[in-house]
Amino acid sequence: GNTFEDYLSILQSVPAKGAAAYMRVSSAVNSSKLSLVEKGVCEATQCKSQELVIRERGLYLIFCHLNFHFPKCSKSPIDLKIELLVNDTVGRQTLSTLCTSETCQGKTFKTLLQLHLTHLNVQDRVSVTLNHPEFLNDVSLPNENVLGVLRYS
Repeated sequence: GNTFEDYLSILQSVPAKGAAAYMRVSSAVNSSKLSLVEKGVCEATQCKSQELVIRERGLYLIFCHLNFHFPKCSKSPIDLKIELLVNDTVGRQTLSTLCTSETCQGKTFKTLLQLHLTHLNVQDRVSVTLNHPEFLNDVSLPNENVLGVLRYS
């Protein structure tokens, strides 16, 4: 349970009248904004290269699930920041301090989930940025890094 395919199956069974998007994300070259990968659900939403564009006004749950890999411990803490953006303005952010040499042994993995419930209008753009996209684990868990929206009303 709780895999990309499980959630994809659930979202595909949502009635077509609701807007939903569930797209895999990966690191973009020379950018803190993550790129959408062509795999997933994109119903009543436009899925562009780095953002989801809303086509129906309403109350939306925006969610982002990301996996990180730190191949070796750092001598100093790493502050990892995730920002959910609406129209390039921060709607929600998470800051997590990870992987200091005292708290980890060898390589370390970390999963973070970000949720944001908000009203969105037609043409609003949703995206996600990372301050350290190089730590995104898109090698061993590529399908488990996702950005999505689900319309409730």
